[in-house]
Amino acid sequence: MRKPFFECEFSEILLCKNELHETLNNLSHWMKDEHVDKSLVTRLDLAFIRKDPYGVVLIIGPWNCPIHLLLVPLIGAIAAGNCVIIKPSEITKNSERLMAEGLPSYLDKDCSAVVAAGVEETTRLLENKFDYIFFTGSSAVGRIVMTAAAKQLTPVTLELGGKNPCYVSDSCDVQNVARRVAWGRFFNAGQICIAPNYVLCSAEMQEKLLPALHKAITEFYGPNPQESPDFGRIVGDRQFQRLQTLLRSGRVAIGGQTDEKDRYIAPTVLADVLPSDPAMQEEIFGPILPIVVVANMDEAIDFINSRERPLVVYAFSSDDKVVNQVLERTSSGGFCGNDTLMHVTLTSLPFGGIGNSGLGMHHGKFTFDTFTHHRGCLHRGMGREALHALRYPPYSQQKLGIVRVASEVKRKDACTLL
Repeated sequence: MRKPFFECEFSEILLCKNELHETLNNLSHWMKDEHVDKSLVTRLDLAFIRKDPYGVVLIIGPWNCPIHLLLVPLIGAIAAGNCVIIKPSEITKNSERLMAEGLPSYLDKDCSAVVAAGVEETTRLLENKFDYIFFTGSSAVGRIVMTAAAKQLTPVTLELGGKNPCYVSDSCDVQNVARRVAWGRFFNAGQICIAPNYVLCSAEMQEKLLPALHKAITEFYGPNPQESPDFGRIVGDRQFQRLQTLLRSGRVAIGGQTDEKDRYIAPTVLADVLPSDPAMQEEIFGPILPIVVVANMDEAIDFINSRERPLVVYAFSSDDKVVNQVLERTSSGGFCGNDTLMHVTLTSLPFGGIGNSGLGMHHGKFTFDTFTHHRGCLHRGMGREALHALRYPPYSQQKLGIVRVASEVKRKDACTLL
């Protein structure tokens, strides 16, 4: 993919190290029994949550970030005490080989295995009984994984994608917006699930944003991005051809150049894109940024809410009230105001989708919790039988009254109806 070294170090290596260090720093605390509140009738008992592993976990990784999106869930699965089957993407052959040859040298072979497999073999792999499946990839394949898991009643986490909207209000620093949006859209040549998939803005903002985006792209990649060492390539021929068809949407305002032999698609901005255009029908997963014109914030929010819930919503405005309005009136896996991508760098924030963009979450403690069965436990002593006799037949109203008082959870504040 000719991913720039900076982007590899940042997104593949540094974020994996952060996840690892966060886990090592906190694992002894995370794995402890968690004692919980008790009622009067259980006051003398032990009530706690025991953190148990699920058992054997299957992790299916994607091709776009083949190290990060495989190792980060792996760290949490091992930390939670599971055995793990790791299935790297067959599309990125070098990374697949690295995982197949490297990981067994460091992991206990009795507790982990790497499976190098294509679509047919993965289909057969999914016929086996697993205790948990963690999948990162497209919504279409996610449905296949969930269907296979349902046959075995296996719980799943699905990290999928979606068309992440980016609303740009009329009150903002246009140059700053352009740089932050361009970086998020063209990072890894646009092949990341959290990239802004399209911009929603007014016609006036579109006219201001286009020259600012052109300037930002030139600053980042020079006058000919194909010669830049900081701009990647499309992963394969099939993906390249799919992206070429999306260029027929709206009008090409910036970029648009392609080189099939080099699998190069220039950083491209499409203006005046219609909701019915090809680029608005699927997740782009490439260096193409459509701009859809809306009249105002309300229309932008209505547009976002009329479509499947995305993995992330982006909003740019110098007015915090506008950003908060977009946050409060939309639903998405995550949210990032006045920037792109950076929310994913925090191990303290959960990462995951909602609806069509995914199921479940991970990062930091959320990864550990994902791969952990939270087992509710009550441990009672053998004595003091007289205290328990009130629950035994023959029943009476007096017994019920005492049990009710001893067992009930009371509201702290009363609600006044006017």
